[in-house]
Amino acid sequence: MTNYTLGANFERSGIGLHSGITTTVRVLPAVARTGRYFVRVDLPGMPVIPARVEAVSTTMLSTQLRAGNGENSANFSDSEVTVGTVEHLLAALAGSGVDDACIEIDGSELPLLDGSALAWVKAIQEVGIVESELPQNSSNLSPLASPMFVGEPIWVCRDDVFVAALPAPMTRFTYGIDFENPAIGNQWYSWTPEQEHFADAIAPARTFGLANQVDQLRDRGLIKGGSLENALVCGDQGWLNPPLRFSNEPVRHKLLDLVGDLSLLGKFPVAHFLAYKASHNLHIQLARLLARQIGAWDVSRQSSAVIGN
Repeated sequence: MTNYTLGANFERSGIGLHSGITTTVRVLPAVARTGRYFVRVDLPGMPVIPARVEAVSTTMLSTQLRAGNGENSANFSDSEVTVGTVEHLLAALAGSGVDDACIEIDGSELPLLDGSALAWVKAIQEVGIVESELPQNSSNLSPLASPMFVGEPIWVCRDDVFVAALPAPMTRFTYGIDFENPAIGNQWYSWTPEQEHFADAIAPARTFGLANQVDQLRDRGLIKGGSLENALVCGDQGWLNPPLRFSNEPVRHKLLDLVGDLSLLGKFPVAHFLAYKASHNLHIQLARLLARQIGAWDVSRQSSAVIGN
C-alpha cells in the first residue's frame, strides 16, 4: 500500500476550546511509515506524542493524547506531555488521505478555529498531497500490508448507546443522535469515503452544545475558549447563532469526531462503523478493541488480514 503525506508545510493559530489559550500549529510532511504524530515544541527536548490509540489519556468532551514510556521527557513528568482536542485535525488529515504528518504545536491544546475541520482541510488542499518518501533504511522494512477487513461484528454498548464495527465491502461511517431539544431532535447521517468527499460532506460541520450546559461546563474548567464564533449553541427556542451549514450539522459533526478518533488506528480497517448517541470515550473503547485485534496479526508480513476471524 502507498502512503501519502503533505506537499509542503502549513501553519494555523487559534484559541483552544477548553484551555482558552492561543496556540500555533505547524504541520509538516513526514516520511513513510511514521504515521501522524505531534511534537510539543514548547517543551524541553520537544517530546513526541504519537497519534495512536495507545496514547489516549482522557476523553472528556474531546480526545487528549499523552507521551508514554518517558520518551524524550527526562525533564518532566509524562503526565505533563499532552496534547488535547486533536480529533478535528486528525479527521482532516485522515479524511484527506494524509497517512504521514509531523504536527508541531507550542502548547497543550489544538486551536478550535471555527469549530469544524474545514480550515484544516483547506490548508491541506493548499499544499497538496504527495506520496510519502521511504526512510533511508527502508531496505530493512517489510512490505506494507493490505487493508484489514473486519470479519465479524465488534461493538461497545452502554444501555441504548453504542458504537460498532461491522463487516462491509467498503469503509463506511454512520452516526445517529437523539436530543430532547426539538431544534436537534433525532438525526442520522451516513458517509462513504469512496462516494462523498470528506471536504464537502463532513469537514464543514461545526461542534455544538446546549446553552443550558454552558455555565456548568465552565464551572468545571471546560470550554474556556468556546464562543458563538467557534461553536453552534442551541437554546430552548432554537439555535442562538444560525444559519446551520447543513440541516443535520450536529450529527455530521459527531461523525467527524468519530473519524478523528478512529484515525488513531493509523489506516481505517474496512468496515461499517456505526454509532448511536456515542461519545469520545466509546469511540476510543472501540478503537482499542480494534487495535488489539489488529495487533494479533503480524500485519507487516501478511498480504491480507481479516479482523475477528
